[in-house]
Amino acid sequence: MEAIINAIVGYIWSDALVYLALGVGIYFTIMTRGVQFRHFKEMIKLLFDKQTSNRGISSFQAFCMALSGRIGVGNIAGVATAIAAGGPGAVFWMIVMGLLGGASAFIESTLAQVYKDDVDGQYRGGSPFYIERGLKMKPFAIVVAAVTCLSYGVLVPGVQANTIADSFQTAFNIPSSVTGIIIVALLAIIIFGGVKRIASFAGTVVPFMAIGYILMMVIVLAFNASNIPAMFALIFKSAFGMDAVFGGIVGTAISWGVRRAVFSNVAGAGEATFSSAAAEVSHPAKQGLVQGFSIYIDTVLVCTATALMILSTGMYNVIPAEGMTLVENMPGVAAGTAFTQAAVSTVFSQYGSGFVAIAIFLFAFTCLIAYYYIAETTLVYLDSKLRYPVLKPILKIVFLIICFAGSVQSIGMMWALGDVGFGSMCYLNFIAILLLSKTALKVLKDYDEQKKLGLDPMFDPRKVGIENADFWIEYSDKYGKR
Repeated sequence: MEAIINAIVGYIWSDALVYLALGVGIYFTIMTRGVQFRHFKEMIKLLFDKQTSNRGISSFQAFCMALSGRIGVGNIAGVATAIAAGGPGAVFWMIVMGLLGGASAFIESTLAQVYKDDVDGQYRGGSPFYIERGLKMKPFAIVVAAVTCLSYGVLVPGVQANTIADSFQTAFNIPSSVTGIIIVALLAIIIFGGVKRIASFAGTVVPFMAIGYILMMVIVLAFNASNIPAMFALIFKSAFGMDAVFGGIVGTAISWGVRRAVFSNVAGAGEATFSSAAAEVSHPAKQGLVQGFSIYIDTVLVCTATALMILSTGMYNVIPAEGMTLVENMPGVAAGTAFTQAAVSTVFSQYGSGFVAIAIFLFAFTCLIAYYYIAETTLVYLDSKLRYPVLKPILKIVFLIICFAGSVQSIGMMWALGDVGFGSMCYLNFIAILLLSKTALKVLKDYDEQKKLGLDPMFDPRKVGIENADFWIEYSDKYGKR
C-alpha cells in the first residue's frame, strides 16, 4: 500500500506542480505590483484590528487560525527533509517561494472574503464558496469541497499526530499509543466547543509558540555565530550550482525547496481561505493583506529559523537519491525532527530534544485544530447540498480516530498521504484563483484608491462590478454610508 501511495505522490508532486506554484506566485506578484512588499506596513497595522462580532472573529484571530494551520511539522520536520533531499540550496528556494507565495495568499484570502456567507450565525467561506459564486461552477466547487474535506479530515492530520508521537517517544520515551490518546482527548475538548473556542485557543497559543521558537533559534545561532557567514555562502552557492559538493543537485534543490514551502505555508492551496472568510473586516483586501503577512512568519521566519539551526550546527545528512550520499554528519539518522532536536541539543544539552518535542506539540496540535475547522467548513458547504446534519458529528469522530491512528502508523506513510492531500488541493485551487484573478485585482484596486483618498476602505461590490457577493451588498447598505 505504501509503495502505491508513494507512486501517486510522485505523479502529483512532479515538476509540473513545482513550476505551477512558482509560476502562480510570480504572476500574482507582478499583477498586484508586489502587494506583499509595498503594503508591508499596512499588513502589520491591520493585524491588530480588533473589529469583531457575534458572527465573525477579529483579523488577528483569523490570522492566528490560519497561522496555526501554516505553522506545523512542515516548519520543523519538513525543512529537515528538504535539506536532506535537496541540500542547503533548498533553503534558498524555500524562502523565494515563501516571498512569492505572499501574493498568492493575498489573492485567495481576498476572494474568500468577497464570497463569504452567514451560515447559522457564523461567517463561513473558502475555496468552494468562491468557485461556486465567482466562477459559477457548482460541480467544480463540490469536487473541491469533497477533496478538501477528505484531505483535512482524513489524509493530512496523520502527519501532525505522527510527528508529535515520534518526537515525544524520542525525547521522553512515551509510547506512541499513549501520546495518541492524549492528543485525541485534548482535541475533543476543543473541536466540540465550536469556532469561537477554536479561534480563542489559536489566538492565545500561536503567538507564544512562534516567539518562543524564534528565541530558541537566536540562542542557538549566537552559540554558532562563527559559522553563520560560511553557512549563508553555502546556501547561496548550493542554490545556483556553484558549490563543489551540491552543484549537481540544483534541480532537486529547487524542487524540494518549493515543495516544502508549499507544504508548510500552503499559499495558494486554499487552506487559509476558510479562516480568512470568518474574519470581521470592512473590506476584503484587509484580510488578504493580513494573510499575506502570515507567509513571512511561517516561511521567512519559522522555516528559516529551523534551517539555520540545522545548518549552523552541522546536524544533517544530504542523501538526494537512494545509494547517493553527499553528506553524512549523522549516520543512520533519518531526516525529520531528529535533525532539529540534535541541533538544539548542541546548545541545550539534554534539554534540547525535550524543548523541540514541546514546540512540535504546540505547532502540530494547533495545526490539527485548524485542519478540523477547514474540514468542518467544507462539510457545512456540502451539507447545504446534501442536507444530512448527522455528517458533522461523524466528521468529529472520524477525525479523532484518524489522529490516533496517525500517532501509531509509519511516518513514511503519513507524509505520503499528506502529500497526496496537499498536492491535490494545490492543483484545484491554483486553477480557481487564476480564473478569478480579475475579481481579486478589482478588489485590490478599489482598496488602493480608497487609501489614496485617506479613507478607511469599505467594500461595495456593485461599485467594482462584482456579482454574487450578497453578504457585502447587505453590509454596504447597512454600514457603507459615509
